[in-house]
Amino acid sequence: MGKINKRKKVAIIFGITGQDGSYLAEFLLKKNYIIHGVKRRSSSANTERIDHIFDSINFRNKNFFIHYGDITDSSSILSLLNKVKPDEIYNLAAQSHVKVSFDIPEYTANSTALGALRILESIKILNLKKTKYYQASSSEMFGKQVSKKSQNEKTSFHPMSIYGVSKVFAYHTSVFYREAYGIFASNGILFNHESPRRGPTFVTKKIIQGLVRIKLKKQKFLSLGNLYAVRDWGHAQDYVETMWKILQYKKADDWVIATNVEMSVKKFINKCAKKLNINIIWKNKGLNEVGINKDNNEVVIKLDKKYIRPGEVNYLRGDYSKAKKLLKWKPKYTVDYLIEDMIRYEKNLYK
Repeated sequence: MGKINKRKKVAIIFGITGQDGSYLAEFLLKKNYIIHGVKRRSSSANTERIDHIFDSINFRNKNFFIHYGDITDSSSILSLLNKVKPDEIYNLAAQSHVKVSFDIPEYTANSTALGALRILESIKILNLKKTKYYQASSSEMFGKQVSKKSQNEKTSFHPMSIYGVSKVFAYHTSVFYREAYGIFASNGILFNHESPRRGPTFVTKKIIQGLVRIKLKKQKFLSLGNLYAVRDWGHAQDYVETMWKILQYKKADDWVIATNVEMSVKKFINKCAKKLNINIIWKNKGLNEVGINKDNNEVVIKLDKKYIRPGEVNYLRGDYSKAKKLLKWKPKYTVDYLIEDMIRYEKNLYK
């Protein structure tokens, strides 16, 4: 008897050029998916995170396609979904920088909040009954937390930025389309996740990039904001696996993905510095606090009030017990491995 060819699953990734989009594409290609990635048209290519997968000249990968589209444009979404009719949609597209959302609130809401609505409405209009939808929700939705307890799927939201507010809108929109129209729409409430592919304006990347440059005498000091914000940091490679697992689960649901380990920005700096053999001592308080390199007495960390958010989120730590129990998932990588991975990448840039 002839071998029956099993049809390959087809996935669309909105936000393919971002940190998570690139790791997710790699993960799904290993699972033998056909990937359709969506990127915005801009004057610069911005494809460095996926160039190793896709080469516009050689078309190295026959299972990987890039489309121009924009989640602020309903017609491009509708047209693309109608053409591809995917098995799975991953909405990772957004104006994803919390601090920037204070400067461009309307654009943040248009892309981050209404972007999700446009995709879900397109699924409804096209009657894509078998298509599963993943919404990239965020720990920033929890925002202001009074207690020092970890947050889970039942914790109430109190966002402290337009980014957080927009993510709450997208979260509830997904729940609404699931309950009202029977669409398989799931939320992954992902806590901070980093990697060597993190954008340079995000605090972990900024710290590691800065300290590596200081170590190599290519930079004098690093300017930061709130040293005492506490976060739960994981590795993006770990977290994209959960996106897939969430859509393979028997029913659509909402999931917290985290490590349940907390760390302040200051402690993160100290860990990075130690791995780079930079001996930092701290002096002064408030905005005058500085980190000094004990070996040469030079100030290497300064604080700048322009990096302080108008609405601060001081404490986030995620309880992922539901994902552990039902998705059989737990993080593989520690924060120490994450830091080492990011340092290795930065150092290689200077070799």
